[in-house]
Amino acid sequence: MAITLLDITKQNESIGDLIEDDLVAAPEVAILPARTIAGYMYKTLHRSALPVVGFRDLNEGVAAVQSTWLNRIHETRTVDASSEVDTQVAAQSEDGVDVVLAREASGMLEAAYRGLGSQFYYGTATTVETSIAGQPLKGFQGLNQLVGSTIVVDKLGTGSARSSVWAVKFGEKGVQWVMGNGGMISTDDPRIVRVTDSNSNPYDAWRTPITFNIGLQVCNTNVLGRIKNITAAATLDDDDIFNLLSLFPAAIMPDALFMTRRSLEQLRASRTATNPSGSPAGNPDNVAGIPIIVTDSILDTEDA
Repeated sequence: MAITLLDITKQNESIGDLIEDDLVAAPEVAILPARTIAGYMYKTLHRSALPVVGFRDLNEGVAAVQSTWLNRIHETRTVDASSEVDTQVAAQSEDGVDVVLAREASGMLEAAYRGLGSQFYYGTATTVETSIAGQPLKGFQGLNQLVGSTIVVDKLGTGSARSSVWAVKFGEKGVQWVMGNGGMISTDDPRIVRVTDSNSNPYDAWRTPITFNIGLQVCNTNVLGRIKNITAAATLDDDDIFNLLSLFPAAIMPDALFMTRRSLEQLRASRTATNPSGSPAGNPDNVAGIPIIVTDSILDTEDA
């Protein structure tokens, strides 16, 4: 079974329980396989061309040829989920200081994971706030930037209420998270620091520092597929998904289909009920054995 980001980050005992609870908010963050690297940058080796292999006659040689390889350098990006709570807010809480600080740290982690879920799809696009604190350009490229042009089905929907469905192959030869610094989430005990308000006036606050480094590795464009421009009029159905699957190389089968609740309902509505009572078809959980993952990280308001 593949190691996930949840497995890696739960090893950080000081905030393990918070991580387990908050990762539920972004399913693509929780289920996508992950690897760790010792530092903050990593190199991947890619075969860009296969050698030419042919037949030969007896007593005749063939030219020695090799694969063509290239190296790519990737960087992980720093996520800062540190929190600050006014010392008086914490002191006046009936739950106690520790509970208040843990609650705030939990909210920061949930916001971070939701931001990562959105960054996974939209990357450095500036048309929507896809990253923590609305800074997508400081993050990593997402599927929108990394998908090729051949494994795409266009529903041709128009307007500002468009959406996408993503078919993704997981793993080292597919798509995976990469966590820097050995997968560690850096955190220290809460401490009181001097901060300023919007008018630059100082006050004391409890600060809980939480940072980690993360990136997204996509092996090649053959491990991603997209159905785009889905709208209320240009609806999703099984034919669209099977059409998308037919564009993948024969040796590659996606591990998951990511979509919004609206797309799931469109898929359900496209199916004909076959039970004796004539009740509506239930929500599908897979297509061709590929699990459907519903996520809020994909928008129903895409503009492209």
